[in-house]
Parts: sequence; structure tokens; C-alpha cells
Amino acid sequence: MSQAEKLKQGQFTNPETPGYVGFANLPNQVHRKSVKKGFEFTLMVVGESGLGKSTLINSLFLTDLYPERVIPGAAEKIERTVQIEASTVEIEERGVKLRLTVVDTPGYGDAINSQDCFNTIIAYIDDQFERYLHDESGLNRRHIVDNRVHCCFYFISPLGHGLKPLDVQFMKAIHNKVNVVPVIAKADTLTLRERERLKRRILDEIDEHGIKIYHLPDAESDEDEDFKEQTRILKASIPFAVVGSNQQIEAKGKKVRGRLYPWGVVEVENPEHNDFLKLRTMLITHMQDLQEVTQDLHYENFRSERLKRGGRLSSHGYILPLSPAKGPEPEEMDKDIILQEKEAELRRMQEMIAKMQAQMQKQGDE
Repeated sequence: MSQAEKLKQGQFTNPETPGYVGFANLPNQVHRKSVKKGFEFTLMVVGESGLGKSTLINSLFLTDLYPERVIPGAAEKIERTVQIEASTVEIEERGVKLRLTVVDTPGYGDAINSQDCFNTIIAYIDDQFERYLHDESGLNRRHIVDNRVHCCFYFISPLGHGLKPLDVQFMKAIHNKVNVVPVIAKADTLTLRERERLKRRILDEIDEHGIKIYHLPDAESDEDEDFKEQTRILKASIPFAVVGSNQQIEAKGKKVRGRLYPWGVVEVENPEHNDFLKLRTMLITHMQDLQEVTQDLHYENFRSERLKRGGRLSSHGYILPLSPAKGPEPEEMDKDIILQEKEAELRRMQEMIAKMQAQMQKQGDE
């Protein structure tokens, strides 16, 4: 037997014990397929101007999402309305591709009257749910782009004594639509004691007002001790007090990203100085859970409400409108609509077959 034949035969021999089938390798197939397809994630950042939202996002993902940003003056902010700016960037690390979309909300809380400043943000979140529902209910569902907001970093000013009325109002308005992660911005303006006091105050007010923030899932019993300890520390760090910087500074003979002050250096990636690393670890290690909560909880709630309010699904998954005055249509009408859908699909198939036959006949004549 030649070496090639031996190798060929060895590909199908059973290296394991008798009774081994091989479906234990299914996770490897899922892993390869996921890496090939890539991942999608949408992060929304909300907070008043000047809290370092853009700097923090650039620090988190080591990229520049806002190269041409123009900061408006005070006069422009007086009557400024909230805008939605979505920036998408493709990030690749060790062969794994991430399509990251960061949704910024310039103008939030800037105007003198900020009573309705978050209506634009809520409308955007609902629009993404609506678009996904429409795509999911269509004929071609193979390449649906998921632009639903999976996580919202809500930036809280370190200069107050807890949450402002606008903070409470906004988080209560969106906590049933998106995973809210509270973030204390510019934590280098606080001493360690002030930071802990502010964290406790914010958590107490969140509980008092019944605001539902994103809670990290408990570590499974079969997880290793290091992961359990990491999860415990991350849970204890909420809300995350962070510092952002894209500048390289020399400290103790090495280059670090940080902020230089007359009294010393604040290192961005030093867990003793701030919670930046903890926030990034939480986002990366629980990115899949954030997407699952969005799909299984927030999107399903929206979908059920949407179908109750404005339509119902046919047997093929299409959204059929309801008449608000007459209520649900009779069963015969439902059958007629399904029949029309099938007839339209049959016509499209016949047209495709006719085109293919014409092309084949043309090639035969040549």
C-alpha cells in the first residue's frame, strides 16, 4: 500500500474508543462557520456633550471613528436638536472579523429645554427593530443585516451628586428596549472615596426609581474559578467609572495611554486607576449575551406588541395589516391573501425559467 493510500485511508479511521461517533466536533464546525461569517454588534453612546464619549469609544476599540468631527459653539447648542450619527467600522483581530456600529447622539441634553430630547433616540431604536422585523418577515432572509442596538452606554456626569432628573427619565424610557450600562465619565476628577460614594448613590437611585440596567449573568458552576472571580469583580464595579485617552505618555520607563497631570499620570488601562479595563472586558466577554438578551427579550417584546397593535403573521411569516376599525379579517380573506402570495411567487419562478430557456436556446444557436 502506497503512502498516499495510507494517508487517504487514515482520514476515515476512528482514532477514538469504540462507540465514538464524532458529533463532539460539532462546536468546532460552529466556530469555523462563525469566524468565516464574522460578527455584528451595535453600541449606542448617550450622554451630555463634553463627557468624553468619543474619546472612550476610540480608546475601547483602538480606532478613530470620528476623524472629521466639528464641535459646535455655545450659541449653536441653545436650539440644537438631538441627532443620530451611526459610524460602522470593520475590525479584524486574529482572523476574527467584527462589524462594529457605534451610534452617537450629539445634542442630547445640550438645549435649554431638554424635555423631549430623547424621543429621537427612542424612535431610532424602534426603527431598527421595525426594519429587522420587516426583513425577517420577507422572502429572502439569508442576508439580514442586524442593526438593532445591542447595548447602550449611558454616561453620567461625575460633577453631580448622583443622577439628574434627565438621567432618570431617559433610562426609564429605554430600559425595556435596550441593555443599559451606566458609565461614570471622567473618573479622574474624583478621589477614590468620592468615586465609591457616587457609585453607591447612583445604584441606590437606580433601585429607587425602578430602572432596569443590564445585569451580568451568573457564572455557571462548571466554569473555572478565575472566570467566576472575574464575573464577581465586574458585577461589583457597576456603574463603571472610566477615563479615556488616545495619547501615549511615558510613565515608569514605558509608554502607556493616559492623561498627564502636574501631580502624576492617570493610566487608562490600569485597573487601580479606573474601570476602563473592566468595562472593555465586560463588553467583550458578554457580547454574545448582550445580543441574546436583545433578541430573546427586547426584540421579542417589540415584535409581540407590534403584531398586536398593527398586524399579524400569515402562515408564511408575512406581516398582514389589521384594519383598526374592523378588527381581524375573516378566515376566507386570510386564505385569499396566502393564495395571492403563492401565485405571485409561482409567476416569478415561471419568468425565471423562461429566461433560462431563452438563454440556453441562444447558446445552442451560436
